[in-house]
Amino acid sequence: MQYRKDKYGRDISLLGFGCMRLSRSGPGIDLDEAAREIRRAVELGVNYFDTAYTYPGSEVALGAVLEKEKLRDRVYIATKLPQYLVTGPAAIERFFQEELKRLRMDHIDYYLMHMLTDLRSWQKLVGYGIREWIAEKKASGQIVNIGFSFHGNTDQFLSILNDYDWDFCQIQYNYLDEHTQAGRRGLEAAEEKGIPVIIMEPLRGGKLVSALPEEARALIGREAPDRKPAELAFRWLYDQPGVTCVLSGMNSLAMVEENCRWADESRPGMLTEADHALYEQLRSIINSKLQVGCTACGYCMPCPQGVDIPAAFRCWNRMYTENKHSGQFEYFQAVSLQKDPPFASKCVACGRCEKRCPQHISIIDELKKADRALRPGYIRAANAVARAWLFRGQKQEKEQAR
Repeated sequence: MQYRKDKYGRDISLLGFGCMRLSRSGPGIDLDEAAREIRRAVELGVNYFDTAYTYPGSEVALGAVLEKEKLRDRVYIATKLPQYLVTGPAAIERFFQEELKRLRMDHIDYYLMHMLTDLRSWQKLVGYGIREWIAEKKASGQIVNIGFSFHGNTDQFLSILNDYDWDFCQIQYNYLDEHTQAGRRGLEAAEEKGIPVIIMEPLRGGKLVSALPEEARALIGREAPDRKPAELAFRWLYDQPGVTCVLSGMNSLAMVEENCRWADESRPGMLTEADHALYEQLRSIINSKLQVGCTACGYCMPCPQGVDIPAAFRCWNRMYTENKHSGQFEYFQAVSLQKDPPFASKCVACGRCEKRCPQHISIIDELKKADRALRPGYIRAANAVARAWLFRGQKQEKEQAR
């Protein structure tokens, strides 16, 4: 495993374990499987684990695994204050104490203001006394490093970066987002100030692997046949010395092994001119196909009306990155066949999702477009027939079982 330094000279593994997508079993986290993956990651040198208050079950699961496996002293833990839920000074302390309890810990190594989008969101916390609160927690040792995660434009990122003496920051960054959100300009500004940068969404919610257009896959097959799409995405990040740690939402042992190997083999400045040309071609192909820049992060969920927003956007994009019918068929399987299908047409335009979307997507308008594309008239008719047959069969089975 390669390591890079934090602000105070501590070694941080180049690959970090993102705990938003821990292995699941049914509606909950599979603790046994998560323990195997976390234990193996630590054995291979991963020492940075990222979670958050709003990741369902994540803090509790991580705390339980680290305690059971006796790994707490071998890793650094990062979690986040849900600043968008904070309504006053008392809430800051209440959330923090709850997180300590969930994690079964007496201190947080890396604590972030979660999902700042502009200077105003930071200044709201300043008005609640966050600067004084941070100073108190750092003096007591309950917080070791203070930082922020960011989703917004570059200018707003720079404003927040320069408004406080941060220990680190976290940004969405990948070869598709090189010049969006904080972007390369934000990364280099942080590097110049000596502020470590943690990278989230290196695969753009899996889009740079599972949703690559066929033309992009063919290009990789020709130009880099010995590289997987995920490896290409990670290598682009590892090539940049301003990147301190790259988070990956690993949820299989094979993924842990593979990702750790790539992090161990990578060095800054390793990419060639031909490599950079390949990334430029990939960007061009992908951008020409995507309908909506959703990363499936899930911050828009749950929808009060039950709409499965990420599924609608994922399937809509798939209609253009692969082919029309594959996206419509996936939506049919994943959404249409549910007993109470969470169709986009259920949206009542309350706007809750748009306020929480890190990508600033006009979700209400885009959902309408997605629904029209995914469920044209003939598919609506087919859905109705399929659902009538499916649930008629289920009803008969129940009656026979009585």
